[in-house]
Order: sequence, then structure tokens, then C-alpha cells
Amino acid sequence: MKPMKSGFGAIRNYLGSKQEKGRRKIALLVDGPNMLRKEFQIDLEGIRDVLKDYGTIKIGRVFLNQYAPEKLVEAIETQGLEPIICSSDVDVRLSVEGMEMVFNPGIDTIALVTRDADFKPLLNKANEHGMETILFGAEPGMSIGLKNSADYVIIMKEGVMGHEYNVEAREGDKRGEKGELDV
Repeated sequence: MKPMKSGFGAIRNYLGSKQEKGRRKIALLVDGPNMLRKEFQIDLEGIRDVLKDYGTIKIGRVFLNQYAPEKLVEAIETQGLEPIICSSDVDVRLSVEGMEMVFNPGIDTIALVTRDADFKPLLNKANEHGMETILFGAEPGMSIGLKNSADYVIIMKEGVMGHEYNVEAREGDKRGEKGELDV
């Protein structure tokens, strides 16, 4: 592995170097109850800015449970993202909408903000259909299986993003590289 680089600049440069012809068409899906916690200091604006350097966010949704404070909903809307309030299990709703993105011809990249292994099948299905997958997660509690299912992994610690780059060929992947971004 190459030495660790940190900060938004390093990630922007890294993802920018991975651009193919044209810009990526990204669906950003955020697991609110799992990730939008004070202890993780998740910066939705920073995530959005990193992704904007890589492509165009066509769909940006933050899934919340019915107990989400109104101020959080307003902050999400201020970021230009769509809050989705779920009266039942947030994971089910996010998974269903994520699968819709896999089959949406206007989307070629899924960016998922979670640390929950329940979304591993979604990432696997997206990869199976030739989509790029970017995972933004946080420690502690980040699923190793989830990390191993994404093309690019960005782990946030104390509100800071950074990365290491690890080249591993993934069978059947025409891109031939697997990137791991870690702090």
C-alpha cells in the first residue's frame, strides 16, 4: 500500500484521476440513522463536494427514521439532498431504492454512506451490473464485507477523510483495479 494521504484535496485528486470519458452519473444514498451521529462528525457537504469532482450527483437521498429532528431534515435539504422519512425500517427502504438505481439507465455510479453490512447485496448487485461503487463509512463498526464489496472505500474518522490506494484486480472487472481509500 502507498502511504496514507489525508484531506479532501487528496481524495478529489484521486477520484479525479479515475474519471473516464465524460462525467460519472452518481446516485448518493445515505443511511441516516447509522451515519448521521455526533460521534462520526459526517460532513455531507464534504461528501457531496468530493463526488461532484468525480461526476454529477443525479440523485441524492438521505434516509431517516420518523424520529429525525426537524433541524436535521432542514440541514439535509440545505445541502441539496432529498430527505426520505421512513416509518418502518430505513434499511429496507434504502435497499429498495438502491436497487432501483442499479437498473436506472441514468445512473452509472452508486455512492453509499453507511457502515452496515445489510447493504452488501446492494453493492454486489451494482457491481454485477457494471456500475462503479463508492462507499463512505466510519469506524468503529465498519463492516469488512461491505468494504470488500465496493470499488472505492472512504473511511471517515473524526470528520476527516483520507486515503490509501491498494491495487487489487477484481475478477471480471474490466477496470482491473480496486481502490481502497482509508483514513
